[in-house]
Amino acid sequence: MDNDTLTQPKAKTGCPWNLQEPVPANLKPVGNRKNAEHISSKRFAPADVSDDLGLLTHLAGSWAGEGFNLIARPAFNFGTDLFLQVNRTRETLKFDPIGSPIPNRGFEQKDITLHGLTYLQKISDLATGGALHIEPGIWVRQPNTKAPAESAPSDAEIVCRMASIPHGNTVLAQGLAEHFTGPPTLQIPGKPFHGSSFYAFNSTPIGAPPTVPATAAPVFSATGSSQKQTAAVNALTVFNEYNLAVAEGATNPRTNPLPPGITQAVIDDPILLLQNVINNQVEDGYTFEGTALNIATVQTVDFFQSKNSVLTGPTVAASLPEFNGGPENILFLIDDRTTPPNGNAQTAVIYATFWITKVTHKKTGESFMQLQYAQMVTLNFPVRSLLSKGTLVNLGWPHISVATLRKGFG
Repeated sequence: MDNDTLTQPKAKTGCPWNLQEPVPANLKPVGNRKNAEHISSKRFAPADVSDDLGLLTHLAGSWAGEGFNLIARPAFNFGTDLFLQVNRTRETLKFDPIGSPIPNRGFEQKDITLHGLTYLQKISDLATGGALHIEPGIWVRQPNTKAPAESAPSDAEIVCRMASIPHGNTVLAQGLAEHFTGPPTLQIPGKPFHGSSFYAFNSTPIGAPPTVPATAAPVFSATGSSQKQTAAVNALTVFNEYNLAVAEGATNPRTNPLPPGITQAVIDDPILLLQNVINNQVEDGYTFEGTALNIATVQTVDFFQSKNSVLTGPTVAASLPEFNGGPENILFLIDDRTTPPNGNAQTAVIYATFWITKVTHKKTGESFMQLQYAQMVTLNFPVRSLLSKGTLVNLGWPHISVATLRKGFG
């Protein structure tokens, strides 16, 4: 890709290769559909499949780099509450434009056309090369609609990510793509990360149904929180797996030895690894502009305003009308046929920010394309030590993935 300029592409109007045309004369108009248009069943390949990708255009290509993964997972074999697994990662992520428009047929409004890319993500352990994750999926951009009413701001676009996870999950998360300038990832206290809609990617466990009311939305911990201090102010269970001052052992199993460079601050807030990259690039004289993709499976994500907050503390919401979707899980993970649901680990709320950035040196003018992302996935499962005492305490355990990738040849 030519990196001399980074234009923010806008979709063309109309779909000439889909033969958008008036409703056939032999169809009886219904309501206000008399002058509506529909997308013909005939298909013609577009001259350039990137023409209508809009703000997703610069995803196309091959990316590679390194990242970090933190997950609290059930620890049945250890007979304890959880195993905290942390990995430094190596990742490849390849996006291919879909070679044709995607017609979505309207009932309450005229047909619309989606445009998008398929992708394949492969993540391995940086030290061993062992497989950690593989994910095929699709990103699409959607035009504004009237039924239902969905509209992006004038400088943004509606986007959606569809992912297939080998553990037995599928995920649909919707949101917005928006242009940004300035260093991505960095956070101003009390505000979301630059280019992001979200206030934190913190690892402290949170309350989850059925312990909390099923209608209550989860509240995520603020940046800078620690499990130890949050538990202390709320008289909650302390999980020493998160406390690096306590050695790994039978009662608090975690990855041992820890990967190089993993500190307590990184355990609490893995996004610091992305911020460190940006800090170094700022010091080296680079500037930044690009597109931020913000997606979530729920329309509102709530965060505590203060770190190590009491459970009744003030909150702040990240909310967009375009946030929508949800995860689906195989029965091994969550059996919804029972009340309350039964299973091993339910994938609940997911939110993420992707920063597609052109990084340019102020003096030399040399530039490269960089992709950073921070993703939060909450896994709900009960606390085993309290289960043995007959008390059910269900928690949402943050599973956080971050990475910094560069676009290359291939």
